[in-house]
Parts: sequence; C-alpha cells; structure tokens
Amino acid sequence: MADTPAVSVVIPLYNKGSYIARALNSVFVQTFQNFEVIVVDDGSTDNGAEIVRGFDDPRISLIQQKNAGVSSARNRGIEATRAELIAFLDADDEWMPNHLRTLLKLQDKYPEAGAYGTTYFIKEKDSKAHVASLSEVPREPWEGLLPSYFKAATFGDPPLSASTVAIPRCILKEMDGFNTEEWMGEDIDLWGRIALKYPIAFSWDSKGIYHTEASNRACNRVEPLGEAVFIRTAKEAIDAGKVPPAMQEDLGEYIAQIQIKRAWGNIRAKRPELARDHLNNCVTSKLIREKYWALFWAYVPPSVYEMSSATRRIFTDTMYKARENCLNIFKNWRTHNKIE
Repeated sequence: MADTPAVSVVIPLYNKGSYIARALNSVFVQTFQNFEVIVVDDGSTDNGAEIVRGFDDPRISLIQQKNAGVSSARNRGIEATRAELIAFLDADDEWMPNHLRTLLKLQDKYPEAGAYGTTYFIKEKDSKAHVASLSEVPREPWEGLLPSYFKAATFGDPPLSASTVAIPRCILKEMDGFNTEEWMGEDIDLWGRIALKYPIAFSWDSKGIYHTEASNRACNRVEPLGEAVFIRTAKEAIDAGKVPPAMQEDLGEYIAQIQIKRAWGNIRAKRPELARDHLNNCVTSKLIREKYWALFWAYVPPSVYEMSSATRRIFTDTMYKARENCLNIFKNWRTHNKIE
C-alpha cells in the first residue's frame, strides 16, 4: 500500500457510541482499500471513543477535542488528513461497499468538479429505507456534472450530503473548510459556496445510508434560527457580479427554500416573529404555495400549531401501524396458502 492513501475519510463523533461501529464497519468493507480514517471525537460523554479504539486497524486515527461543534470537528479532521481527496461520513450513517470506488471514479472522470457525491437511502424510524428524492437530477443510471446544483437542491432532497460527499483538499483549503458560525446547515453552506464556483459531479451508484431514526441528530434540535450564513454569501456574490446570469434564477429559488425551511424551524421553536422575518424577505416565483403556507402558520398561535402537529403525528403513526398490520396479514395469508 502506498504511504499516502488515495482518499482520507473524516468522521466527526459526538455521543454516537451506539452507531460508530456500524459506520466504521461500512468503511472497512469497501471494495477500495487504500484509505485512512480520521475519527474526531468532539468531547463525547459516552463510550464512542472507546469503541473506536477497539478497531485494530493501522489506518484509523482517533483525535479527541473539547466539544466545539461538528464543523470544528470536521475541520480538525481535515487538518490531519494526508490524501488529496477527502470523503466525509457522519458517525450514525453508513456506506454501501462500492462507495469510495465510485467517488474516486468520479474524480478521475471529472477533475474540474469542486465536489463529488452519490445518492443515498433515507432510513426513517420503523420504516424501510427509500432512495432520496432527486427530481431535478437526470434519472438513474445517469452520471456526470449536475445541470444545476441549486435547482436540484431546491426541488428535492440535497444531491450532496455530509455522509456521501468527497471534496478535493485544494477546494477545502480555498473555501476555508466548514463554517463554525452555525449549528444547523453548516454543510449546505459549504456545498453552496463550492457550487457558486465549481461544477458538482454526481453518481447514482454506491449509495450511502442516511439514518434519520438515529438519536442525537443536530437536525432534530428545536431552537430559533437566524439568517443562514450562505444567504449572506450568495447575496454578496450576486452584488459583486460573480454569479453567472444562467445561475441566478436557480440560486434565488434556493435562497427562498432555505428561508422557508428556517421559517418552519422557528415556528416549531415557538418564535413565529422570526419566521415572519424570514418569510417577509423571501422572494420566490416557484415556491409561492410553500411560502404562504408557512406564513399562515407563522400567524397562528404556537399552542394551536403544537396541537395540530401532535394530532398529525398520532394520525400518521396510526396509519403506518395499520398499513404494517395489513401487510403482515397478507404475507401470512400467502405463506399459509403456499404451504397448503
């Protein structure tokens, strides 16, 4: 094996002791084996670091630091890497066996790209995994440079995720790594800054698995949200004339989508006045229904919204359990008939 690995894998770890072994196992069974793994324990209070030490493989390194947030952990990991291509994986997610090989193939075919990503399964609580909805990405088995990253990210699940992306070291250095100002959306901030300057390469092959059912996920935190840092970056790029005319409409709708999502975050955090601020600054021609639906709930008392959400959750859980029971009854009926 060469002294310098072909790819470095960075895994931030914070109180994910229940999942880190699954993530690491999915790395070590890759069909491409010339890699190193940098796990950055961001001040965990569980046994995650101990589990990492239990992996007897010279390619794995464990760094421990005081809790400083996921962006700080990823940046610390980047500093420790040796490869020119750096792949990221969250401690509670996992990869399919050909994932690294696919990322390296993309880099070989599209060296001009600023980031490389594959699609991913989304595993939700008590449900089977389903493939991310990527309506604005050319259909499978297409592979190449995304026609419009911002359009794809606006009208579907993000084509890049923190568990399926790889980025060249030189690009990470140019972008100064992950932004440490935000606890939410720090990843899409980096993807957006890269997409403003470089094409994004994508493949449907060798998916990752995004576990939304895992506990202690930052996206499940309910706290007030200010303006996304990327919106400020994007507006500055537009004002400076650095955004090509062909990109401006898609970028504008992407900004609107972020504002609407943040508005919903503030509605859930019982800060409707912040939600209204986001929506009053939201300019969109394609997300009008989404904007005004959020604006409606931004004027409804938080107690009414909470009651409505609880009712919807009960209804959804009941329908899901009923569906599962029906499927099991049907499966047992078919098995019984085959035996007879």
